[in-house]
Amino acid sequence: MSTDTIPATDAGELQTPATPTIKREDIFEVLSNDRRQHVLNYMKHREGESVQLRELVDQVAAWENDTSIEELDSSARKCVYTALRQSHLPKLDEYDIVEYDPRRGEVELTEGAREVQMYLEYAPRNEIPWSHYYLGLSGVAALLTLVTWAGVGPFAGLGGLSLAAVLVALFATSAVVHTFRSRKTLLGSDEALEP
Repeated sequence: MSTDTIPATDAGELQTPATPTIKREDIFEVLSNDRRQHVLNYMKHREGESVQLRELVDQVAAWENDTSIEELDSSARKCVYTALRQSHLPKLDEYDIVEYDPRRGEVELTEGAREVQMYLEYAPRNEIPWSHYYLGLSGVAALLTLVTWAGVGPFAGLGGLSLAAVLVALFATSAVVHTFRSRKTLLGSDEALEP
């Protein structure tokens, strides 16, 4: 066997080291569940460490109930414990995103979590994709330039330097907001740990 390839799937195909190990649709399935996202955020914050299932249950239950770990009741813990142990952690383990040992009750991130992190960073939910936002902003900038050049309405007296300053301010403000929002979606960031 060549050193450039490694055996891959049950289908018998070969993968190069650069080939993603998790299919895109599987990543979206994993990320479609808030509880799994909470697990990944907490695990990323504790990257390189094994985390006890009880600790993970406590934190996820606290986030879901918008309370502190100390104020959790047993029913909230039990609900999260059952779901994580029977469904979510085995699924994350199946896709090689975490290594889950149910006998010892330990969970640890794997290299597969990096692939998932890219999707959290570039495809946050409940937002307009930044690519669409910047496309729209470019359209607004083009329209503003055209209206200024044509001397229409309040833009008739706007000079080239003033127009450039307005456009730079628009894009700079958008870039700052984009940077701030991207940091919030990073796995393991302090903002990602907030409920």
